[in-house]
Amino acid sequence: MTTYFVMKILGIETSCDETGVAIYDSVSEDIISEQLYSQAAKHAEYGGVVPELASRDHLKKLIPLIRLTIKESGLELKDIDGIAYTSGPGLRGPLLIGASTAESIAMALKKPSVGIHHMEAHLLINLLENPAPSFPFLTLLISGGHCLLINAKSLGEYEIVGQTLDDAVGEAFDKVAKILELGYPGGPKIEAIAKQGDPNAFDFPRPMTAKKNCDFSFSGLKTAVFYEFKKIKTIDESIKADLAASFQAAVADTLVMKTKSAMEKTGLKELVIGGGVASNKYIRDKLITGLERSKIFFPPIHRCTDNGAMIAYAGSFYLKDVNRDLTLNIKPRWPLSDLNDG
Repeated sequence: MTTYFVMKILGIETSCDETGVAIYDSVSEDIISEQLYSQAAKHAEYGGVVPELASRDHLKKLIPLIRLTIKESGLELKDIDGIAYTSGPGLRGPLLIGASTAESIAMALKKPSVGIHHMEAHLLINLLENPAPSFPFLTLLISGGHCLLINAKSLGEYEIVGQTLDDAVGEAFDKVAKILELGYPGGPKIEAIAKQGDPNAFDFPRPMTAKKNCDFSFSGLKTAVFYEFKKIKTIDESIKADLAASFQAAVADTLVMKTKSAMEKTGLKELVIGGGVASNKYIRDKLITGLERSKIFFPPIHRCTDNGAMIAYAGSFYLKDVNRDLTLNIKPRWPLSDLNDG
């Protein structure tokens, strides 16, 4: 079997409703080209992601985005040394589109490929920044599908310190936005209208913050917003703004308190924050001020949401010394802790 030294890695992300493609050069240690297409507008009329529509759109957009990414890098397809793709967790159909495309390219080029854990990629992309964190560090991953506190001990060795027991934080944003009739996606809608509201207008709960563990629960907070909304007789934009601001403040306070507990529990001093909800400026500012004793690392805003750059970069860790494996491997449900088993 042939062993490969990988330098230029094509990364493909199709786990949900973003089609992301990027090329990482492990020699220059930089993303040399990237493209991202979001399907959010297509799913807005349905109030959430429709898996079949997502799959069709990935199928339509992925190959053109790969061609554009390669063209803008100044490379040719034959110059790619390895391919990394999101293997899971995510929606089965979209994952299959990305995986089958990646493996087809790998087969044609006779180059190695590797499936990447979506959440690990969110975690690792911060290592590309300057300054960068050093293992071990605590990670707060907050997105539409996940809310995790992770002790990142080393590459591939992760201990779950806390996790949501029901709704992910991004999911709660989407559901509250639906309650307030703001539309989809909920995160940007709530953040925008909350700027006009009073975060102290409604006294919403900070779920599970009285408990000593580091787990989250946002279902009750969402329900509290629902009942408050229903009992108000006249709803105007100012009321919606106050409700959104108060909800957002409750989420931010909860994240700060739980993360602070995790920092104390683990004794770690560096904190990495990632995932789509990490692009929320109000939440960023609250985490910075609330955890001022910690050294905090955020990815750039455009790399908080799903993207190909994080997959290409994560691939650089796993494609350094591998044999070409064309097994089509997707895992729609894939706990991060499974990586500890190798």
